[in-house]
Amino acid sequence: MGYSPVEASCHSGRFRNMIAIMFSDLAPLLKGLDRRHLGFQPGETVFRQGDPVRYIFMVTGGAIDLVRHQASGASLVLQHAGPGTMLAEASIDSPTYHCAAVAVSSSTAWAVSKREFLNRLAQNPTLGLALIRHFAHELQNARFHAEILSMKTVAERLDAWIAWRGPPPSKGQWVRLAAELSVSPESLYREIAKRN
Repeated sequence: MGYSPVEASCHSGRFRNMIAIMFSDLAPLLKGLDRRHLGFQPGETVFRQGDPVRYIFMVTGGAIDLVRHQASGASLVLQHAGPGTMLAEASIDSPTYHCAAVAVSSSTAWAVSKREFLNRLAQNPTLGLALIRHFAHELQNARFHAEILSMKTVAERLDAWIAWRGPPPSKGQWVRLAAELSVSPESLYREIAKRN
């Protein structure tokens, strides 16, 4: 069952609050692990599809998109990771990344060794519970995104996205938004132009 625009708006607020809670829950549980503090410029690649998974990333500033490149040449944004978000969490149980990660804006993240992360997880049930909460929330997020992608028109997809995430990004980010909505940039531009 889908969200009405009002429910989606409430969901969006809960979503942002939950991210902050998740980060505050996870960060102390990873204390003592060696962290690499990294910075990325807009368009810079964090990792590429097929790269070996050596690190677990937490976004601390800016935004990083997980992008899967289709055989047709089109790109699909699988995750828009903002501050407090674990990046490509499905990679915890994979030898290689199944998508690429690209900074949307000037962004920062810290990275911990996957091996050390898994060792800590094996020793700390509280970390396991925090991860379960995080994964459950990300699953809800993914399901809502799938619901948006099932909508037939650009207008419906954009309306649902706005109800879920808030106002559209600035014009310079419309190509990224089109990829997240899985529509052509031109059709998104036309739809936004109609509304102005």
